[in-house]
Amino acid sequence: MAARSLFNFLRQRLCELRQANAANVTITFALAIIPIVGLVGAAVDYSRATSVQTSMRAAADSTALMLSKLASTLNAADLQTKAQDYFKALFVSPDATNLVVKAVYTADGGSKIIVDAYADVSTDFMGIVGVRSINVGVESQVKWGNTRLRVALVLDNTGSMADDGKMAALKTATANMLDQLKTAANNDGDIYVSIVPFVKDVNVGAGNSNANWIYWDDSGKTDTKSWDANNGKCSSPTSAKIRSSCTGSCSISGKSQSTCTSSGTCSISGNSTKTSCEAAGVCSKSKYNTQSQCQSNGYKWTAGVWTPGVWTAGVWTPNDHSTWTGCVMDRGNSGSPSSNNYDTNVTAPSLGVDASLFPAEQYSSCPQAIMPLSYKWDDMKTMVGNMASNGNTNQAIGLSHGWMSLVGGGPYPDPPAMDPNFKYQQVIILMTDGLNTQNRWTSTTSSIDARQKITCDNVNAANITLYAIQVNTGGDPTSTLLQGCAGTAPLPDGTPRKYPDSSKFFLLTSADQLVTTFQKIGTQLSNLRIAQ
Repeated sequence: MAARSLFNFLRQRLCELRQANAANVTITFALAIIPIVGLVGAAVDYSRATSVQTSMRAAADSTALMLSKLASTLNAADLQTKAQDYFKALFVSPDATNLVVKAVYTADGGSKIIVDAYADVSTDFMGIVGVRSINVGVESQVKWGNTRLRVALVLDNTGSMADDGKMAALKTATANMLDQLKTAANNDGDIYVSIVPFVKDVNVGAGNSNANWIYWDDSGKTDTKSWDANNGKCSSPTSAKIRSSCTGSCSISGKSQSTCTSSGTCSISGNSTKTSCEAAGVCSKSKYNTQSQCQSNGYKWTAGVWTPGVWTAGVWTPNDHSTWTGCVMDRGNSGSPSSNNYDTNVTAPSLGVDASLFPAEQYSSCPQAIMPLSYKWDDMKTMVGNMASNGNTNQAIGLSHGWMSLVGGGPYPDPPAMDPNFKYQQVIILMTDGLNTQNRWTSTTSSIDARQKITCDNVNAANITLYAIQVNTGGDPTSTLLQGCAGTAPLPDGTPRKYPDSSKFFLLTSADQLVTTFQKIGTQLSNLRIAQ
């Protein structure tokens, strides 16, 4: 019964008592007054105890939150001292005695702080029935870091990034985000990041020239667009710069292979055929122009000598692969994408399947080399600081490599196995400042977009969150492709996948917005990591 209801009940009974005149009323009342007063007092005492407990709970919650920022750096004794200091600074109650505060930190399956607090609240009324105090206690838990992140930064390094301060802003924005993610990671491996700078090509590292996942040429040496076919030296003619031009040469300038051997040169000028050449001659005395005259007068006659043309076949010798600069094109066939759509998926490269390999190209605008998943924060910031603007735009190849960096294959090592004690979120952040202009096969934007759309669908079907950022300082149309690519994977709290997700697409109109946008995304990722 509530205290107010109990009071009204007692008031009514007392009024009835004043009107009662039976002899036993006073005795009955005297006997009843003790438990009645006890009940009233209990309500008052428990109300005070509840108030104390409410204050304790608020103090315990605040203490747990404050300790979560320091717990991983404190030993057990220091953690206990900090917990008591925080709690006592927040909880002040003269009604509470014998206060005990305990704090425990664990890092299994994510970090967790448990703060327990106990105290006695003295009673004013319940002492009548022998209850001198009420023990109250609270427990507060804070969990964080039970979600691990793997993030791929897919960054536009094309020539237009040099305009309007975009490249400088991108470097600052990326470095700041790396600092945010580093702070959100309590331990090495809590957050892995890969970085994929892209232009028309992606640089997988020149040091991988001996890797078996690189495509250099087809077995029949018929691919006129392969690296081996376009980087080498020709024996004849030496002027040939590509294999298809290294057909050979004739000893007689200007003659083709079919006419070379039927042609020739004469030792005596003016004779263009073998017959006229052999019939011709010259006397050592120029006044005589026939053999008989020359020789009868004691001079030497020299007959014409015919030298037929000689055809020398060209031999093409590809350059050593160590001279490769590291760039690769879209996976697929030489002239078009393959039926297996290797340019849009993360199927591992397979020996003997040329279309599944990464085709090398000696691209003059090769960007910075990729950095696979890592938590080497300083190395990543150095790599970002070295990015430069050059080349044409192929978002599709950057996106496919960003995806592969999360799952492994080819130039990307397999990521560490996922610990079942943790939840994992995989994220791609695709940033570009322009529309697609060139890939391995075409310069038609619509064709490149169509390939990228397939990749976007595949990425989202794989439950990867995809942020898409368009920096539009030049008046380009808003990219409907990027709008449709952005999506959110299912979240640890049970939120289902959303694709497309407009909240993951950002249209920026100035370079400085890159810094604030990356900061916003970094905050979202950090919060996702530390959320229970």
